[in-house]
Amino acid sequence: MKVLIATDKPFAAVAVNGIRETVEKAGMELKLLEKYTEKAQLLDAVNDVDAIIIRSDIIDSEVLNAAKQLKIVVRAGAGYDNVDLAAATAHHVCVMNTPGQNANAVAELALGMMVYGVRNLFNGASGIELKGKKLGIHAYGNVGRNVARIAKGFGMEIYAFDAFCPAEIIERDGVKALSSVTELYETCSFISLHIPATAETRNSVNYALLSKMPKNAVLINTARKEVINEAELVKIMEERTDFKYLTDIMPANHAEMTGKFAGRYFSTPKKMGAQTSEANINAGLAAAEQIVDFLRNGNEKYRVNN
Repeated sequence: MKVLIATDKPFAAVAVNGIRETVEKAGMELKLLEKYTEKAQLLDAVNDVDAIIIRSDIIDSEVLNAAKQLKIVVRAGAGYDNVDLAAATAHHVCVMNTPGQNANAVAELALGMMVYGVRNLFNGASGIELKGKKLGIHAYGNVGRNVARIAKGFGMEIYAFDAFCPAEIIERDGVKALSSVTELYETCSFISLHIPATAETRNSVNYALLSKMPKNAVLINTARKEVINEAELVKIMEERTDFKYLTDIMPANHAEMTGKFAGRYFSTPKKMGAQTSEANINAGLAAAEQIVDFLRNGNEKYRVNN
């Protein structure tokens, strides 16, 4: 059996070596496609493989049609909206992610952005401290839990809302569980977003919600840009000069935001939440282990498609 690493943004060499060791120890062959520049290269590479490990690479119907032997795709990371899940299911291909492997890296970035925001993007002006401020974690998954863990060290008051996570699990971590997303935004001057981009969440962080945030509001987005209603975010920032937005996913209206809200808006030039050596290695190794377990034992624990 063949396992393909298909990454236009390559894994670290140590991650590739670890993946190779896991795959070859299982009696499988590793195939490598890095820094490819054309989709045709990917289509050619998938024609004889049983499994694919990707990062932000697109797996769509065209790729699946070309991959006649394909049984599993693993996205090394938490998000998987770069894979056409319906098409994968139609092709009888299992799709998995590697939840939790990037969580600490993203959480550390979220807290770093909070510090950057309250210290006025390090412009030398007097800022405020995080200690004693109310932090709302919107979705209490692997990243959200790590945000809570780190924020405790800053002395923040931590709240969370997650429609799918029982309150007792949240409160077991010393975090106050709130009963609705509206209550979260009404209570907290800091919100850290960790919701996925789904039909229900796209554009859900809107004017109605953001307008409920207390004075000196700071919104941190290390999740997905699609969850933000960008036009309505502009509206709230025009109305409230105390409102700040810092994001790891550059919005479509980045030029407008930069021009209008200097000192209150920041975006990383490209998504970097999971861009640490440790996360890179952890996610790659987890992907390899999941593939081996699936091909050998049929383990579908982290399957994300039907």
